Amino acid sequence: MDLLILTTTTEPMMRTRQPTTAALEDQPIPVRAKLAAAWTSFMFLYAYVDILGFFTPGIIEDILDGKVFTFDLSQTFSTTALTLMAIPIFMVVLSMTLPARANRLTNLVVAAVYVPVTAFNVAGEIWLAFYGLGVVLELILLALIVRYAWTWPRATQSATMATRETARDQQHA
Repeated sequence: MDLLILTTTTEPMMRTRQPTTAALEDQPIPVRAKLAAAWTSFMFLYAYVDILGFFTPGIIEDILDGKVFTFDLSQTFSTTALTLMAIPIFMVVLSMTLPARANRLTNLVVAAVYVPVTAFNVAGEIWLAFYGLGVVLELILLALIVRYAWTWPRATQSATMATRETARDQQHA
């Protein structure tokens, strides 16, 4: 005697994927996510250029002798380097959490400040192709950040009025 077992599930049934000519849905990405992704990419690139730079002949010897480029290794140097790395790290979080107006302004200012900081990183380097590529890629990311922040979509008039009306209603409640 065969026993019939009926089950219910909310899981979709497995199906063999059929080739389709339908276009894929290209969902819009929120500006905040674009900014956070760009800052994350910038941070990783910034760190990896430094890490891979350790493989440049003579760099480790200079570090062991207490020098980085023309700077003496010191607490001040290390604190400055940490600060320069911490800013893009915090920009990831700030890009996702700051209110739109402050977010836009912060991204514009910080990205603009990082352009000369980034360009300075190629100064005096003997492996110009390597460091030059790193700087160019970092500058492309900074340009994207400026573009995303500069072109931040504006609220429509009806959405702005609805938000004001909601805020007004909440104050009177």
